[in-house]
Amino acid sequence: MKRLFILLIIACTATMAMSACAAPPAAAPTSAPPSAPPSAPQPAQPTSAPVSSEKDLLDIILERGVMRVSTDANYAPQSYFDEKTKTWTGFDIEVAYEVGRRLGVKVEFVTPDWSAVTAGNWAGRWDVSIGSMTITPERQKVLDFTPPYYYTAGQFGVRADLKESIKGLDDLEGKTVCVGEATVYEQYLNGTLDIEGEVLPPPKNVKVATVKTDLECIQSMQSGRKDYDAVLTASNVLADAIKKGAPVVAIGSTVFADRVGISIDKAARPNAKFLAALSKIVEDMHADGTLSAISKKYYDGFDLTKLTK
Repeated sequence: MKRLFILLIIACTATMAMSACAAPPAAAPTSAPPSAPPSAPQPAQPTSAPVSSEKDLLDIILERGVMRVSTDANYAPQSYFDEKTKTWTGFDIEVAYEVGRRLGVKVEFVTPDWSAVTAGNWAGRWDVSIGSMTITPERQKVLDFTPPYYYTAGQFGVRADLKESIKGLDDLEGKTVCVGEATVYEQYLNGTLDIEGEVLPPPKNVKVATVKTDLECIQSMQSGRKDYDAVLTASNVLADAIKKGAPVVAIGSTVFADRVGISIDKAARPNAKFLAALSKIVEDMHADGTLSAISKKYYDGFDLTKLTK
């Protein structure tokens, strides 16, 4: 028994000696060394963002199985809710469903005010805007955008009873023009629009009236009200309303082109994987003709997914 005890002491002493000679394990760094290359190419991250184990927004959506999309229930033909069938319909709606299908998740729609969507800092109330948002430098300060998924243009329309007195942009001087709030159309009339491409000078001294969404301007004219002399909206929205019998007449040429992208909240970090996935889907939908087909379905055979000069 004593011999066994001595042997145990010798074994333990040898083990301790070996451990003492071994190099101690390196402390885990709090952040990745700057010189360490990533294991795979990743989209650039802001230099101020700390290394984090937080899940990317894409991972959260995939685990949830649902992508929450902000939209407008009254913006035909882009998006509207059909009260009779209790279904969502429109170009943006179909694009959103296709994006969800390619991600492998369901799609749910929410309807915040447009001003809340463009302001950013969504606080997780929705994941993405697929709602015909024009890409502008000002919006890019708070939102991240995919490449454009389609293009449209700003177009004036006047009440049909004024078509003889208002035939061009110069005739709008001193008139009341209705636009959706927080839109590029409001910015254009106020002289604050910063956008890529040619922009025609806005008419002088117009009185700007804002409503929740552009289509409300036209619906007001349809009801017989004369609060507004004209409306400025997307050319495709105006064309669709006129086709459906709205007492509105398009005047002049389009005043600027809209490059429309899918957007996500910059504040919803990390989100680089989600933005990359959305951008890839947009590129694929352009390449395989899906976006063109959806455009032709909702815009009388016109393909608005290609920028015309």
